[in-house]
Amino acid sequence: MSRDYIKLQFHGSDVMFIPTDQLDRIEKYVGGEGTTPRLSSLNSHEWQKAVSRARESVKALAFDLVKLYGERSRRRGFCFSPDTPWQTMMEHSFQFDETPDQLTSIEEIKRDMESGKVMDRLLCGDVGYGKTEIAMRAAFKAVMGGKQVAFLAPTTILAEQHYETCMERFKTFPVKIAHLSRFVAPAEQKKILKKAAEGQIDILVGTHRIIQKDVAFKNLGLMIIDEEQRFGVKDKEKLKVLKNNIDSLAMSATPIPRTLHMSLLKIRDMSLLTTPPQSRQPIETIIDAYSDERVAAAIRKEVERGGQVFYLHNRVKSLAETRIKLERLLPEMMIDTAHGQMTSDELDDIFRRFKMGGFHVLVATTIIENGIDIIRIFDALNDVRNIEVAVDETLKCGAHPSGT
Repeated sequence: MSRDYIKLQFHGSDVMFIPTDQLDRIEKYVGGEGTTPRLSSLNSHEWQKAVSRARESVKALAFDLVKLYGERSRRRGFCFSPDTPWQTMMEHSFQFDETPDQLTSIEEIKRDMESGKVMDRLLCGDVGYGKTEIAMRAAFKAVMGGKQVAFLAPTTILAEQHYETCMERFKTFPVKIAHLSRFVAPAEQKKILKKAAEGQIDILVGTHRIIQKDVAFKNLGLMIIDEEQRFGVKDKEKLKVLKNNIDSLAMSATPIPRTLHMSLLKIRDMSLLTTPPQSRQPIETIIDAYSDERVAAAIRKEVERGGQVFYLHNRVKSLAETRIKLERLLPEMMIDTAHGQMTSDELDDIFRRFKMGGFHVLVATTIIENGIDIIRIFDALNDVRNIEVAVDETLKCGAHPSGT
């Protein structure tokens, strides 16, 4: 009887053969690009020591999290009053029909806010399923209760987008909204900080800038965090302090495993949006062998009907080469690139130009998963359409495409 094995080469001449029916024991190494991992020998104790350190670290983290959320559950928070007539007016001004999941999530969040416990809820749903509208209603309820709201987003362009949405949704109500990011002039930032500390701003929308030491609120009652998993470790430590005794609503289309696991274990509450809006078109996903001709035909088809294209290539080192290859295939197309190693100024410029239709194809890494409202991009072009995403040669080696 013959069997298939995977041969693993360790440091030196050490070799291990893994049966193919035990491939679940092998995982892909994920590390920083351009760095070489340190290899271990089979007969050394380095690997056992590394596993032991990791195990202790995970245990310490688990105890800290359980302690943190245990303390939050025992604390009494602000008890918001039932909906006001203005709340009803604001919700009725929503131009779309709410999905059943939206209505359920809104009810769950309001129940938390009115209960007097410190809310810590994760709102999980795909892009375009209505998370932002739910956040708007929670923010309005907090303001009607006399509290301030901090609305945190991971990128400047997304923060600007949320600011514009708030201004549009609350334009007929006396809600004072401000935007704080590096786009705001220093002199204006000082005015905003002063007003926030004095309670003259109801909703402050911004990037991690709003959790810096010089930002103070007079009566903060709710923090809304969009794509919490995209904030760094230092930012999350600051968030832990801020969220200690105020209501918190985190939104995500792709929560990290730890956050999702805590929600499933009921350590954090979770609301799910699984029903697509009526106007939402189904996403068509095709997995096929890579072909220059097929990619070129798909891009041309999309551009010819007035759309734009994301081309996902998740290797920064060869991103420029991929762009050159596409420019040769599609000489009539305007193509640009975006990746996480660019400066924030460069990324903001690229996304702004893409939003205004400055080019047809954006060759990018998974930086495109930052939650930007793509529908708004096409509203700017007066052409709300689906987006086709070309997935590159990573499909050749069986990698799962992280874009749809």
